[in-house]
Formats: sequence, C-alpha cells, structure tokens
Amino acid sequence: MATKKGKAANESGLQYFQNWKMPEAIESFLKAVKADKTNPEYHLNLARAYARAGDYDQAMLSLGQYLHNETKEDVAARYERLFSSAMDEVETALIEKAPKIGLNVAQTGKGIQMWLEYRITIGRRPLRIPKPALWAGGLTYAIIKINFLEIPREKVAKAYKISDRSLKEKYDELVDVLDLMPADFRYFTGKENPLDKLVEAAKVLDQLDQEFQD
Repeated sequence: MATKKGKAANESGLQYFQNWKMPEAIESFLKAVKADKTNPEYHLNLARAYARAGDYDQAMLSLGQYLHNETKEDVAARYERLFSSAMDEVETALIEKAPKIGLNVAQTGKGIQMWLEYRITIGRRPLRIPKPALWAGGLTYAIIKINFLEIPREKVAKAYKISDRSLKEKYDELVDVLDLMPADFRYFTGKENPLDKLVEAAKVLDQLDQEFQD
C-alpha cells in the first residue's frame, strides 16, 4: 500500500515539476518520501524540485537522504562530490575565464549556481567531463544569454579554447535540462527583470478584457 502511494505521489510530483509548479511538486515528492523512505528516486526528485525552486539548502538536505539509500556506487560518488568545499575543474575554469570575458562577480556566481543545479537535475544520468572548459564555456554563455549581455559566442569559445559548435552543444543541453529562458529568475542579476513587466501587463490585459466582456 505504501509503495503504491509513494509511486502515485512521485508521478504527480513529476508532472508538477515539468509544468513548473514547484510548491505542488515539492509537496508531492514529500508525500512520496513519507510513503517510502527507502526509495532513493523519491529523495532525488525532491532535491531536484528544491533546486529548481532556488532552495539549495533543502536540496542538499534531500540529497543527503538520497545518499543514505542509493545503491549505485558510481552515482552516489558523483553526488557526494557536491558536498565538497573544494571547487571542481569546471568551477575553477569558470571563475578564471568568465570575468575576463565580461561577467561580473554576481553573474559568475550564477554560473556556479547553474552548474550545481544541473548536476542535481540530471538525476542518475551519467555525467562525463572529459574537458571542463566545454561545460564552463556553456555555463558562461548561458548566463550571457539570460542576462542579455552583448558578448558574442565566438569570444566565449576563444577564451575557453573550444570550438563554437561544442560550445553551442553544451549550451543547448543546459537549456534543455534546466528549462532555461531569457531573464530566467534563477540566474538573472539585473535590478528589474523584464519578465515581471510582461506578467504585470498580461494581468492588466486580462482584467481589461474581463471588464470589456461585462
């Protein structure tokens, strides 16, 4: 019975997650975890939802619970590295090159945050890092695009000494896995997010339309 409840709650959580309803996704994954505390997938999905919602403290706590139940040693080892205080090679390359390309401290920090969320979000999928500069370049370019910085992709590729094609491939993967968008609230560093104005405008138009119909 508990297994069925956990499975149903987890499936609901995944649907909410895909539709960007993070509070509902978190609630569903919490129910799944409560129903079956030994299922590592439920803990991992909860961590993914917390990360996407921007609550990295809770995400790491959920990852800790996940590690207690994960039976695949290679996957567990990868997630254990997230708890290390030392920077990995991707983060090191990002911190070294991004400021020289034109990113400020806040934007570079968002790149580090994006790398953390990506590693959480991919779940049990294998993560290969044969050349850290590829990922660092992809992260840098993603932050550039999200923040509307006028820095060409060719400059990023040249700085990291990678091909333009490889850079675009890593950027596309980040966009796909993290569901990135222009002015993404998770990684936008400007004082005023242009998407907020669009949301406000949409609400005003909806209100005017309702009044027009009355």
